[in-house]
Amino acid sequence: MKRFKHLEAASVEEAVAALKEHGSAHVIAGGSDLMGCLKDNLWMESPEAIVNLKTIPDLDEIRREDDGLRLGALATLTRIAESEVVREGWPCLAEAARKTGSPLLRNMGTIAGNICQQNRCWYFRYPDKLGGRIDCVRKGGKRCLAVPGDHRYHSIFGAVKKCIAVNPGDTAPALVALDARVETDRRSIPIDEFFSAERGAVSTILEHDEIVTSIFVPNQAEGTRGAFRKIALRKSIDFALVNCAAAVTMQGGVVNAARICLNGVHNNPYRCTASEEYLVGRELTSESAAEAGRLAVAEAKPLLLNAYKVPMAGTTVADTLMDCAGQA
Repeated sequence: MKRFKHLEAASVEEAVAALKEHGSAHVIAGGSDLMGCLKDNLWMESPEAIVNLKTIPDLDEIRREDDGLRLGALATLTRIAESEVVREGWPCLAEAARKTGSPLLRNMGTIAGNICQQNRCWYFRYPDKLGGRIDCVRKGGKRCLAVPGDHRYHSIFGAVKKCIAVNPGDTAPALVALDARVETDRRSIPIDEFFSAERGAVSTILEHDEIVTSIFVPNQAEGTRGAFRKIALRKSIDFALVNCAAAVTMQGGVVNAARICLNGVHNNPYRCTASEEYLVGRELTSESAAEAGRLAVAEAKPLLLNAYKVPMAGTTVADTLMDCAGQA
């Protein structure tokens, strides 16, 4: 790890000023992703400074407002998973937080950090100290090395700018299903527009000197049922092979609206719009859920080693929808 300055910000404004002053600086909150990036020399330009956000007061609040839920950027995944407010009003988000990593990681990791973390790929994240830098396309190379190499955990929906690394977040699909907004020091971003892996060695549309301050999750319409499922090699620690969140609004036994999101299958969280459109106006049964699952992966373009994820993703969508149906 190369030497860097450690700066403690007393306010959001002070943190933004530090990022502007130090062009290659990064922020740290929980640090569970950042420290690995630093140790493995992930970025093409090593940061000259790290700006600590934990010293900023009131960025970790969890607050119910008249029109929804306000999560401070530094709210830990453990607090979100255990919050009665979140569990009662937005249960799929609480479940997604509960299934992220291990207890230690949830105690450290923050909600903003979970959605801002770098995409996962062993070529992209290969440590320099183990044999020299591997320049994949996200690190300035000319091609995605996973395509001809080991891509068993990679995108089944093709590449973005040649890269097939997947978004690893567990809370991301839940926030997409719940139609959340990401609030920064300068703008409010709909969650559907927040993720942007095509920008290279970053996973979001955030500018270098832009800081997430909170996440707002609106109240759900009456009759809305939410659920989250995760498939991983081990229940704790491992990133998802596939995960899925759904929020389905029912009126008179018929689906009135639906938002469904897969993750671990594409560069960005993958919104299942064809499934959503199919379900509207239909009863949520095992048959309609299975068809929605089939439609969710109808456009999949898997490679040889990750084709197993296609039926896994479709079944996960169907199972998540049936979890919603079971909440009558």
